[in-house]
Amino acid sequence: MSAIAKIGKIVFIYNRWLGPGVRRDTGNVFVDFMKKIIFTKQYFVYLLLSGSLIEIGMKILFVVMACGIGLFFASCASLRKSGKQEKQKSDTAIVKFDDTRSAIWDPAIALVEIESPIDQKKQKAYFYKSTAAKPQPLLVSLHTWSGNYAQQDSIAELAKANDYNYIHPDFRGANNKVEACGSALALSDIDASIDYAIKHGNVDPKQIYVVGVSGGGYATLNVFMHSKHRIRKFSAWASITDLVAWYNECTAKGLKYAHDVFVCTASEGDELNIAEAEKRSPLYASTPVAKLRQSQLSIFAGVHDGITGSVPFTHSIHLYNKILEDLKVADKSYYVSSAEIDRLLASRKPLGDFGKIGTREICLTKQYGNVRLVIFDGGHEMLTDYAYGDLFNK
Repeated sequence: MSAIAKIGKIVFIYNRWLGPGVRRDTGNVFVDFMKKIIFTKQYFVYLLLSGSLIEIGMKILFVVMACGIGLFFASCASLRKSGKQEKQKSDTAIVKFDDTRSAIWDPAIALVEIESPIDQKKQKAYFYKSTAAKPQPLLVSLHTWSGNYAQQDSIAELAKANDYNYIHPDFRGANNKVEACGSALALSDIDASIDYAIKHGNVDPKQIYVVGVSGGGYATLNVFMHSKHRIRKFSAWASITDLVAWYNECTAKGLKYAHDVFVCTASEGDELNIAEAEKRSPLYASTPVAKLRQSQLSIFAGVHDGITGSVPFTHSIHLYNKILEDLKVADKSYYVSSAEIDRLLASRKPLGDFGKIGTREICLTKQYGNVRLVIFDGGHEMLTDYAYGDLFNK
């Protein structure tokens, strides 16, 4: 047999031995190859060592090179697989508008501690004091469901650029414990942060504004329902309004938020503590009717939320309708009808020409007095620039 023919036969055997191994398990190519050499070593030794010294050298060199090439491609495949897995983990861990990573804050925005008037535990916050000669507005920005005071807040730089007072408080951290999630402690912490800002800042007490998205929108609506402070405007985006409904929705989708709600409401066994869930839900709170004579409430939700996000936009609609009921509004044209809800759910498109917020089409908008609802072409998000401009009429 010629040297070329023998090398060809070795290639054939190599392909039979290594080919399936590469496809089946790229991480064990070399191990599989060695096993197959051991199992058929006599045949291999015969092919490898027969012939002249030059032929034997060429065949050994070929096998070594083939093994090297095989291991190189196996390593590349393994790295690609590892990179893909890491990306999937990253994509799963980071949820837009519920990003729990701590941010690097502007040094001008100070880290402070605020003592709870209820249990004396200190809650941290990032606080910016206006340097203007006259008292300036205060923007209270509330963290998301899984976040805390340290998470990134893009609206902070807008407030600082205008030299407005700003505070981003902790109120018992992420909503995965009884002490958080709309509890009396959490709501007291938010009020205490406003007290702190008024005392230590350069605040016009008639110009206090509260904003939040997702869990921060939920907190904003709870502040509207329960805060002792006179707030000029509330801006709530992508908000949870009914913990009972959201628990069921998240359970059906297999989302981790269902477990959070279960824990926050001190539920036991297999049953949600419905009474506690309702107690912590804006939808079941008594609307502070008198507050709406001096405060404005704007509720925003993306029409695709609930599909691309975790909170169906119907949460916002149901709260808007509930507030109108508490205001005893008789004219049904101010409400969002069941037919309009059905059309939005079916089409996810504008039901008329309502204009835009920022660059987004408005799918439906309703307003009665100081209460406004906007369903826009979007997902689980806040349009930060628009939200800021809307609060301050910029």
